[in-house]
Amino acid sequence: MLRERFSADLKEAIKAREAARVSTLRLIIAAIKDRDIAARSEEGADGVPDSEIVAILARMIRQRQESAKAYEEGGRIDLADQERVEIKVIKDYLPRQMSDDEVRAAVTKAIAALGASSIRDMGKVMAELKARHTGKMDFARACAAVKEAFGG
Repeated sequence: MLRERFSADLKEAIKAREAARVSTLRLIIAAIKDRDIAARSEEGADGVPDSEIVAILARMIRQRQESAKAYEEGGRIDLADQERVEIKVIKDYLPRQMSDDEVRAAVTKAIAALGASSIRDMGKVMAELKARHTGKMDFARACAAVKEAFGG
């Protein structure tokens, strides 16, 4: 389970005095605890499942990518580099991402399974892909592949 892995890796990072890894793992653990608290008040659950943790990690990566870009545009390369270090640490906990060929194959399979025939079916196709490949697929690339499959 991811929670135990975060705790164990945090202890190791503290012992190894890896400051960037320690701070990033603490941020991850805090984000998960925040979501746990929200889930308890909504559903009365004990904590969020690993699938939701993967979504949290993906969201954290997107936020850091946007921040790194903004820092670069603002001339703060040091802060952009710090964001990239955090991205590398977070990516260690995500499942292997699908290649472009695997994304195209999954899109083709989803289109065939749904009998999608035009770009109007894009929402259904994307919902199918999200249901099957969350955490493993970059959905921006998937969206482009769906458009390409429909000739757009």
